[in-house]
Amino acid sequence: MRCIYYLSPTLKSTHQISDDLHDIGVDDWFLHIHSKDESGLVKEHLHSSNYLETLDFIREGFIGAGIGFVAGLILAGLAAVAEPFGTPIPWYAYAAIVFLVTCFGAWVGGLTGIANENKKIAHFHDDIAAGKYLILIYAKEPQVQKIKDMMEAKHQEAQLAAIDAHFFNPFADLQMVRS
Repeated sequence: MRCIYYLSPTLKSTHQISDDLHDIGVDDWFLHIHSKDESGLVKEHLHSSNYLETLDFIREGFIGAGIGFVAGLILAGLAAVAEPFGTPIPWYAYAAIVFLVTCFGAWVGGLTGIANENKKIAHFHDDIAAGKYLILIYAKEPQVQKIKDMMEAKHQEAQLAAIDAHFFNPFADLQMVRS
C-alpha cells in the first residue's frame, strides 16, 4: 500500500478533494489530513491524521530498543564475567537482563519520539505552519493512478508532494516529488 501526499492550499479545497476521493472509492480510513487547524477539520467533518502519522515514537522506539538490546548484551556479558553474586547465575537471568534493558530502551525511545515530529511529516513542516493542508491518501497499487488522474483533472490547486511506498515503515525513505 502506498501513501500519496498532496498539499492543499485551503480548507474548502481540502473538503472538495475529500469528497472527490470518496466518489472514486477512497474511504475515510485511507484518507488523513494533517493541519495546524484541527478545529477546521472537525467542523468540516474531515478525518485528521493520527499519532502514528504525526509523532515519531515508533521509529524512536525501535532505535531505543536496539540500543537497549546492545546495552543489555553488554550488561549480561559483564554479569557473566564479574559474577556479582559469587556464583554463576542461570541462563534465563542473562536473558531477563537483556529483555529488561531492551524494554527500557524501547520505552525511553518511545518517550523521546512523542516529543518529536514524524520524520516524514517534518518535510512539510513549513507548509503546514504556513496554513496548508497535508493530505495523506493510502492506496493500493491499482488505485494510485486513478487517484493521480482525478487530482490532476479536478484539483490543480493541490500539489503532489511525495509518494511513500511504506508509510508505516519508520525507516523507509520518502520519495519527494516537489522540490
